[in-house]
Amino acid sequence: MRLEPKPDNPCFGCGGANSRGMNLTFEQDDASQSIRGQFRLGAEYCGGPGFIHGGIIALLLDEAMAKVSRFHQLRAATVELNVEYVKFVAVDADIIIEAHEVECNGRMHLRIGEIRNISGEILARGRGRFVELGAARSASQPAAAKSGTATPS
Repeated sequence: MRLEPKPDNPCFGCGGANSRGMNLTFEQDDASQSIRGQFRLGAEYCGGPGFIHGGIIALLLDEAMAKVSRFHQLRAATVELNVEYVKFVAVDADIIIEAHEVECNGRMHLRIGEIRNISGEILARGRGRFVELGAARSASQPAAAKSGTATPS
């Protein structure tokens, strides 16, 4: 299933309502319970000459891992994100991002993601902890985000 940016979502990464956003589109693979995206990022996302900024790499991993919530029909917020930068991600190179859940303990969900080049080499790895948001909370004001410790996914 293709996950297109929603026109009313202001998210910089995956929303369609942010004129400066990335408008990221992912694929949901129900059989493997994984989220996948294939992208080519231009010089507007440059860090040093010729490679993508580390913050953008973290954003890509966070977005893919956040989308894993769809398999559980839940809203969750990122409470921890760790990124290992293995190799430079080149500007204007095709990359593949995949993410899936590895553990669930109550409201906490542990997910991992990887960015690879088209040859299959790992360029970056991410590990994220996501906490389920209560159904009674407002989508615009999740409790964790109010404290400044989490971002809605």
